[in-house]
Amino acid sequence: MALGEEVQWSSCNIFSTQDHAVVAIAKAGIPVYSWKGKTDEEYLWCIEQTLHFKDGPLNMILDDGGDLTNLIHAKYPQLLSGISEETTTGVYNLYKMMANGILKVPAINVNNSVTKSKFVNLYGCQESLIDGIKRATDVMIAGKVAVLTGYGDVGKGCAQALRGFGARVIITDIDPINALQAAMEGYEVTTMDEDYKEGNIFVTTTGCVDIILGQHFEQMKDAIVPNTGHVDVEIDAKWLNENAVEKVNIKPQVDCYWLKNGRCIILLAEGQLVNQGCTMGHPSFVMSNFFTNQVMAQIELCHDKYPTGVHFLPKSWMRKWLKPTWTR
Repeated sequence: MALGEEVQWSSCNIFSTQDHAVVAIAKAGIPVYSWKGKTDEEYLWCIEQTLHFKDGPLNMILDDGGDLTNLIHAKYPQLLSGISEETTTGVYNLYKMMANGILKVPAINVNNSVTKSKFVNLYGCQESLIDGIKRATDVMIAGKVAVLTGYGDVGKGCAQALRGFGARVIITDIDPINALQAAMEGYEVTTMDEDYKEGNIFVTTTGCVDIILGQHFEQMKDAIVPNTGHVDVEIDAKWLNENAVEKVNIKPQVDCYWLKNGRCIILLAEGQLVNQGCTMGHPSFVMSNFFTNQVMAQIELCHDKYPTGVHFLPKSWMRKWLKPTWTR
């Protein structure tokens, strides 16, 4: 807005919106189509509303997760101009589209900039995971066994946070390099099929699908299950809803599923992102560093001619705009 842009806004998942923030943004004259706790259908409706500007067609897309990118490619290809994407999952989606010949415009991969992967993913998740678990359950983490799936940048931050609060952390990762890193950091490394009987807290951080499934739930002790990976595809919440003897909503975004074996699975944020569903998201400081990348990516797409494909921001730029944040 300060740079003269006309902006319309929607959320990146059904629970990420803070309603009081929406009110403040709307009062500033920015159209916002979002509220906390949307259905999946309402979520897609909100995204679609952001595409239609009264004074002309949109010319830039800022995405988080790839849903907006996929919708425009599928239904409104005439609106495509340029895309900046800020999540690991969204970037995977862009590369997949490019490989399949579907990507129609230039896109900038903001996620792989160091201010995202090495700061937001690591330090942001490090704080917001614990914040989400604590606000949702008020459980004492010290002494618990925490099973963490995925040891990428998000997983590394989450593992450090859980260990810092006194949990014994077990890591699973299909990438042998990540698994070796975890072992050399002193974590126990095993597979999901081996550790489901031992954990008290199970955290998914992979961005992949079908990480915790019905066969895992059936073998768990009473457990708390949050997701910090991507939306609701990592944890099979559908299995819980179909197979639990009873579902008890303890409070918003905290559901206890009683299984036939008498054990209770506490699912946070319905399997969506716990740091957005059960708390306020990452701290604003780490996000402000990263959002600068999105602004610069939009400026680049607006003023420079990039060919169709996925591109990066120069690291030298990040050094330039990061310096004032730690020298003042």
